[in-house]
Amino acid sequence: MGAAPRIAVDAMGGDTGPAVMIAGAARAQRRRSDLRFILFGDEDMILAELDKQSELAEASEVVHCDDVIAAEEKPTQALRRAKTTSMGRMIAAVKSGEANAAVSAGNTGAMMAMSKLALRTMPGIDRPALAALLPTLGANDMVMLDLGANTECDAQNLVQFAVMGAAYARVVLDLDRPRVQLLNIGTEELKGTDELKEAAAVLRAADYLGMRFEGFIEGDKISRGDVDVVVTDGFSGNIALKSLEGTARFVVDLLRRAFTSSIRSKLGFLISRPATELLRHHLDPNNHNGAVFLGLNGLVVKSHGSASEKGIENAIGVAARMVREDITRKITEDLDNIAAHRAQVAAQ
Repeated sequence: MGAAPRIAVDAMGGDTGPAVMIAGAARAQRRRSDLRFILFGDEDMILAELDKQSELAEASEVVHCDDVIAAEEKPTQALRRAKTTSMGRMIAAVKSGEANAAVSAGNTGAMMAMSKLALRTMPGIDRPALAALLPTLGANDMVMLDLGANTECDAQNLVQFAVMGAAYARVVLDLDRPRVQLLNIGTEELKGTDELKEAAAVLRAADYLGMRFEGFIEGDKISRGDVDVVVTDGFSGNIALKSLEGTARFVVDLLRRAFTSSIRSKLGFLISRPATELLRHHLDPNNHNGAVFLGLNGLVVKSHGSASEKGIENAIGVAARMVREDITRKITEDLDNIAAHRAQVAAQ
């Protein structure tokens, strides 16, 4: 990879299209002036936004695309139009090496299907996983995967997810040996499915990897800050993620209702406003925007469709950091270590 990360951006993705995507890219470029961009989408619309962002315009190339993937479009339909759409051509730029990473706020299912077909999985990885950073009560955020890419997983998939999640945590959280746990219905070793028990046995023996496996974790402990990487299948992970997001909205809405219920409550709100602003900032999804498709032969980052300029900036920042830290190499090294260990055990 070159010293200056080159990021391919689907400018048409998301709820608001080029306006927010270009403004977010401009924020990211102001933070790191070495970033370079390839912007895919309607050329006239993109250039109109670039007229407002002179520094970004100098660091960007625009590739006109006539077609856009709709938010409600099925992945099978999207795949047939990959070569003409802004999302498909963005992913193709990563495959060809023209770009080091891709960022889109568009259709998640279509993006995953296109990415898997175009980039394929890394050697040693059976299935890619969707990973994201989530807030906690601890000193740092945590990584959780899989969040919906794979509804059913065997033990080997879970072990691979743990390897990828730990590598990601080392990059984005600056941790030498992140704490890794498997999501389960209890913390006792006898609880859970056979797949969970088998994966746990492999990870307990893998003390040579860049992680600390600490067994199982229950859903109510996820956000306490006692774990750095939570590993699960995509079915359970997606439910857990939506539950966490729903609970956050519930707390915020409950506080808003409580603080507007009477004059005394409104006075209480004024007094406690610094604390409520801190809570709002901590729960703002834009501060943790940028889910990553790990395990592909190329770096792809998915933004929330409703992300703000700040959210897009953060998603691009995640992509650029993975390029600089060469996360693919880190994952490959850990997978090689597992394979070497298994071969050594088999030879004994």
